Amino acid sequence: MSDLQTCHLQLAHSPTRRYTSCMETILKPEQEELLKRTRDVLGRLRDALADAGAPPEDRTALADSIRQLDELFLLVVAGEFNAGKSAFINALLGRALLAEGVTPTTTQIYLLKYGPEPSTIPAEKGVWIQTAPIELLQNVNIVDTPGTNAIQREHEALTAEFIPRSDLVLFLTSADRPFTESERAFLTQIRDWGKKIVLIINKVDILDGQTAVDQVVDFAAGAANRLVGDIAAVFPVSARLARQAKAGQPRLWPASGFEPLESFIHDTLDDDGRFRLKLLNPLGVGQKLVSKQLAAIGEDLAALQDDNQLLEDIRGQTVYYNEDMQRNFQARLGEIDNLLYAMEKRGRDFFDETIRVGRIPDLVRANRVKEAFEQQVVADTPQQIEARIGELVDWLVEQDLRQWTAVAEHLARRKQEYDERIVGHSGPREGTLAYDRQRLVDSIGAATRQAVASYDREKEAAELANSAQTAVAGAALLELGGMGISTVVALLATATWLDVTGILAGVAFMALGFLVLPARKRRANQELERKLADLRHRLVGSLTEQFNREMRRGAQRLEDTVAPFDRFVRTQQARLVANKNSLADLEKQIGGLRNQLKQ
Repeated sequence: MSDLQTCHLQLAHSPTRRYTSCMETILKPEQEELLKRTRDVLGRLRDALADAGAPPEDRTALADSIRQLDELFLLVVAGEFNAGKSAFINALLGRALLAEGVTPTTTQIYLLKYGPEPSTIPAEKGVWIQTAPIELLQNVNIVDTPGTNAIQREHEALTAEFIPRSDLVLFLTSADRPFTESERAFLTQIRDWGKKIVLIINKVDILDGQTAVDQVVDFAAGAANRLVGDIAAVFPVSARLARQAKAGQPRLWPASGFEPLESFIHDTLDDDGRFRLKLLNPLGVGQKLVSKQLAAIGEDLAALQDDNQLLEDIRGQTVYYNEDMQRNFQARLGEIDNLLYAMEKRGRDFFDETIRVGRIPDLVRANRVKEAFEQQVVADTPQQIEARIGELVDWLVEQDLRQWTAVAEHLARRKQEYDERIVGHSGPREGTLAYDRQRLVDSIGAATRQAVASYDREKEAAELANSAQTAVAGAALLELGGMGISTVVALLATATWLDVTGILAGVAFMALGFLVLPARKRRANQELERKLADLRHRLVGSLTEQFNREMRRGAQRLEDTVAPFDRFVRTQQARLVANKNSLADLEKQIGGLRNQLKQ
């Protein structure tokens, strides 16, 4: 007994036994090298798919196909329930091993293997292992599946699950109604797994002559090629005639069409052919899963690109917002400046009118001149400045709220765009990139909506106004803390008069005052200019510092809100690019191995 036959017998008694040793005993050195490389590439692909977060069912399909490397060649027979699959397998084996009938007789998947005695034992996932001492089964395991249109739909799902494990698919269609809708759908599934397919047109004995057979063959072959690409071969057969011929009516053998089919199977499934197809199977599965995962990564990268654009839009909007705020703030400071310049001009006019020879009697009455200075020069400037500062505070609060609202609307539009892409789906699976990004976008959107909804404009304005008032008063004179802005401005402006009255008092009691009046007037104007410049510097400096502080605070709040999403996008993009590069490299290696095997 050969080593291979010994392995078959061991399999019959231990269906779960692996066949690495059996395969390696019959491999040539170059085949051993190809097998080793295939295992290595597929093992790294398994790890890469896990790292990339591929669906569990895809990883299971790859693991199953890798395990098939350790088992005998797997020939899967598929088709509708009335296509005659069981009859075809019986004819191929030359023995009535499976039940036949016009109703669905195969309600389970049967795995036919070599064994010294006929037996039927249950295995995993509802599969039944049936053994028989048939020569063909020494090198090939055959799977008989329920029909693709079986009444029990779970059988169809089980059949579709079994396809990824196949090394070669014999797809049966009936000559009386070739290529039904369910057959087309099933062939499309097979195509997606990159399987080698042989098309069998059964029951040609019911057709009227060779012309009718040729027409059906042409139709079926054309339809199959359009669906799945190149078909390995097309064979019109009659399983019924072949079974009868092998049962003692050899004259029916030529009409059965089995001679070319069995020759093809013999030539294709010789040692080299079986080895080639055995490796092409998991490589085809790997190729499909790599392409699928790369497509998924491409979609994720596209989504992240949109997210990057969203973040860029927010950053760009923030830049323009800051520029607009600075420009508008300077314009509002300009209004305050103009009030002080107007007061300075009135002060010059007041001194020109007051400090002259004709007004010396008035200059002696300092209180009267002081009152005139306050009424004509200071006037309502402090109140106007306070009003402008109040307007500035209200504007700053309003713009801060608008910025939060704009970001919230931006995020809401982005979420809506994303939701529209997954209409009809149950939503992203937990642990996936789509799930994580949606959770983060939702959290940012909730934070911005909460910030907008809870924004107390009056409270914010009051706090900001108080801060500005404290800053101006504190910058002016420490002892003025707690006073209103207008009071601070009035005191600082009137402080000029204290110096001026001193000057005027000196003028009033000096001998020859007529000679020094022009110098005293220049000095008064200079003192007024210096005091107002100091006041302007204090006001502008304090307001600018407060404005910049509020801008930084607003920007930091927004940055803190968006930062988790920003980090997520950058991290995920780096991970996806690494996964993409790894899978693309494996895709090239798989393609190289497949090309080498096909050659």
